[in-house]
Amino acid sequence: MKPSGNQNKTPEDFKNFKAEIKVASSGRINLIGEHTDYNQGFVMPTAIDKKIHFKFRKNQCGNVGRIFSETFKTYVEFSLDKISKSKNPWENYLLGVIDEIKKTGKEIQGFDCIIKSELPIGAGISSSAALECGFASGLNSLFSLDLAQMEIVQLSQRAENNFVGNNCGIMDQFASVMSKKDHFIKLDCESMNAKFIPAKIQHCKLLLLNTNISHNLADSEYNRRRQECENAVAIIQQKYKEVKSLRQVTFNMLEEFKEKIGATSFMRCLYVLEENKRVQETEKALQAGDLKAIGELMYASHRGLQQQYEVSCPELDFLVDFSENKAFIYGSRMMGGGFGGCTINLIETDKINPYIEDVNKVYLEKFNIAVTAITVIPDEGTKITKV
Repeated sequence: MKPSGNQNKTPEDFKNFKAEIKVASSGRINLIGEHTDYNQGFVMPTAIDKKIHFKFRKNQCGNVGRIFSETFKTYVEFSLDKISKSKNPWENYLLGVIDEIKKTGKEIQGFDCIIKSELPIGAGISSSAALECGFASGLNSLFSLDLAQMEIVQLSQRAENNFVGNNCGIMDQFASVMSKKDHFIKLDCESMNAKFIPAKIQHCKLLLLNTNISHNLADSEYNRRRQECENAVAIIQQKYKEVKSLRQVTFNMLEEFKEKIGATSFMRCLYVLEENKRVQETEKALQAGDLKAIGELMYASHRGLQQQYEVSCPELDFLVDFSENKAFIYGSRMMGGGFGGCTINLIETDKINPYIEDVNKVYLEKFNIAVTAITVIPDEGTKITKV
């Protein structure tokens, strides 16, 4: 992508922008089931009521794409015939989508796009997937590409894997596109079967507390965890040919290979097997409206991520520790890739504001940083409007 000469100003003809297509693309939360998607396990995400908004129109500039980010106050334009990586990370999610659309043989022509985001970056609510899926959905509608929803999900994941270089699983993109309002998705990442479970959280809401920390380890350690799991699977496969991922590995199998795969990989794999079990148990607890059981599973998930998968950080652990033994908070855990981002808290609605004051005070004293609080509601996935 080659930026235009004046990167920080809106082009004159963008100022009275008449959109042909509007897209609202949702961020996502994950109630439980972290780092299990790329191991073909179970996850329980949903889209949320915080979005990235897109406006699209065709332009008369040949094969030129023009994008203005209201969030970053940045304008870029590029040739659709020659897609190359940008130095600005957020642009690569969009360029990757165009690259993957072109690989399908579908044709897009010159277009203009304005993007405005309500999603905080680095908070673990998947602004990247919302960016990819919303952009892909808008181009699909604008140029009548006839891509099915699942094709958009998979194409967006490939964009992040192949172009951005983040070897993510399918959960974020699936939740961003496919979610239903007031439901969680129990997604089987092996078969891609999805079960929509009513979000029976009664007098509670989901509160996200953003550490406002993003440790540099996040990307490299994410890919390393995936490699550690895959290495263990490769060793187990030598005896059990039917094993394709950790999904087919039983607790007994894992114990059998404990010495061969080594202590670290054993710990990573044990976490994944236990987390898959926790997702299954959370489904039952949700259906029963058992908030206490859901909360206990959330805390167990965090301790697994902290001690076995080792993707937490002091700031996340502090927020989870502070929430424990408070009767109005049923559960808390880190959410997302780790090393920063948010905790997700199942909390009684009328206690949210005083708790935010309390937790912000102690967090500020401890880390000299303020937390950012976001209350979210399970919402529908990508919404497209033809103007």
